[in-house]
Amino acid sequence: MPALAISLRGVVKRFGAIVAVDGLDLDVPEGTCVGLLGPNGAGKSTTMKMLTAQVIADSGEIEVLGRRLPGESKIARAEMGVVPQLDNLDTSLSVEQNLRVFTHLYRIGRAERAAAIERALRIARLSDRRTAKVDELSGGMRRRLLIARALVHRPRLLLLDEPTVGLDPQVRQELWALIDALRSEGTSILMSTHYIEEAQRLADSVTIMSAGAAVATGPPAQLVVERAGREVVEVYGPPARLVEVEQAMTCAGVRTRRTGTSVALIGVEGHDGDLPDGVRRAANLEDVFVLLTGEEVR
Repeated sequence: MPALAISLRGVVKRFGAIVAVDGLDLDVPEGTCVGLLGPNGAGKSTTMKMLTAQVIADSGEIEVLGRRLPGESKIARAEMGVVPQLDNLDTSLSVEQNLRVFTHLYRIGRAERAAAIERALRIARLSDRRTAKVDELSGGMRRRLLIARALVHRPRLLLLDEPTVGLDPQVRQELWALIDALRSEGTSILMSTHYIEEAQRLADSVTIMSAGAAVATGPPAQLVVERAGREVVEVYGPPARLVEVEQAMTCAGVRTRRTGTSVALIGVEGHDGDLPDGVRRAANLEDVFVLLTGEEVR
């Protein structure tokens, strides 16, 4: 088995009476991308903050790149890059100046700084915008600059907290290609995301969180087969019809989930009885996510 870039065992974090993380176990093998999925309030952001010692766990064990946190957090932090959910770029500086500041913060040697900046600009495809002020950049360019900033010191581990939040689909695809390239080069990646497609596209393995705990872990395709089967039938109709279908299928032992104007019948390939007319499709990670975390918007 590969060594672990991240290892959490029984981690608990409380904020007063609220248990944000409840006995979490999480592994990120070196050289892989692991997706952290969960609804709002599931504990994803708190978990990410504990990995940089911004938040200290109440109990449990956390190791990052072989370093025990929080005691060795400064050593571990020097070998990781962090892309925050919120854009915190210095808008008074140019693209290159933002990167130069971080070469100093990461204590990159004077003789190596120029090459480090060039490499980061090249990875993020921002070489032609080096002199532009941050305010002149599009949302996608700013996200690429955040990633470039996190990579300027060649980290072994990259933490991505909602890396494509608020971006349009075309820009999101562009960033996916960048993240995928980093993984192929051997960078270990932990990525929290709300986008199910993002996790299914990029992650070697996903951990789905609910109420602060991991409720499922494994490769996306494997989780789909294990938890939702291979085939789903989408039944469309007026609300009264959908309620009728839900009740009948539940009584017949078929799992269902409401998807807006339809009811999805899960794992129907093993059902011997009659099924209502509907559109057949392959089961996906979103089916698993909703089955495990619920459909209520929080």
